[in-house]
Amino acid sequence: MNPKYHFISGLPRAGSTLLAGILRQNPRFHAAMSSPVSALLNGALEQMGAGSEFYPFFDEAKRKRICRSLFDAYYSDRDKYEVIFDTSRIWTARLHQLVELFDDFKVICCVRNPAWIMDSFEVIYRKNPFDYSRMFNAANRQTVYSRCEALINASSTVGSAWTALKEAYYGEYSDRLLLVDYDILAQHPAKTVELIYRFINEPLYDHDFNAVEYEDSEFDHQLGVKGLHTVRKKVQFTPRRSILPPDLFSKYQEMSFWQDTNGTAANIVAAKPQK
Repeated sequence: MNPKYHFISGLPRAGSTLLAGILRQNPRFHAAMSSPVSALLNGALEQMGAGSEFYPFFDEAKRKRICRSLFDAYYSDRDKYEVIFDTSRIWTARLHQLVELFDDFKVICCVRNPAWIMDSFEVIYRKNPFDYSRMFNAANRQTVYSRCEALINASSTVGSAWTALKEAYYGEYSDRLLLVDYDILAQHPAKTVELIYRFINEPLYDHDFNAVEYEDSEFDHQLGVKGLHTVRKKVQFTPRRSILPPDLFSKYQEMSFWQDTNGTAANIVAAKPQK
């Protein structure tokens, strides 16, 4: 069976693990947390690129065949699935490569108010007070201000995903994107998932939003961040007060660029901005 490929991308702490947990209920679908495929592809291109001593051995056609074969090789043990969702926050910066490798694909981009993303990371950090994670180092771990600044750096966890998504949102392939806001997914899971199925042109499956299960405790343990990829069984929205200082929350909530739909062909499932 030759599976159809779609992709899950977007921002961290914005529902990608939850979405994977929902989609994998469908026996035709495979979905999981971030895979190494994007890193494998990038590493292969580095070895085949002009900066490598092996560059003369590869023409464009051979480079494309090798990159495409990485997907099939990695998912060869998932051949019972008709649709595979590969997850990586970097795919939004690689659309120009994906369009050369696949005839038809869509990218589901999970988004969330960046202030709440920062808040979510801070909550996780404080839940592990004696387990310093690899997300921070001794210099930037000191306060919530230094931790947020480290996360939003263009080469760091939040900043790299944010800039990659912004590139895709305003790029020439933005029509392949569906941005799904975490709050909407949590509040209205059935309707949101119906819109996702419609976007990827697949028959709707009867999901159980009271029995969603997914976690990867081994991966989280290696990062030193317990609970980073654990999904609660019931999909629901639980309002709470932010633990960020008000000035930090105000600073980051202004970064939701997808509230402005000018200059993009992306599809968006999100609440309308308040005027």
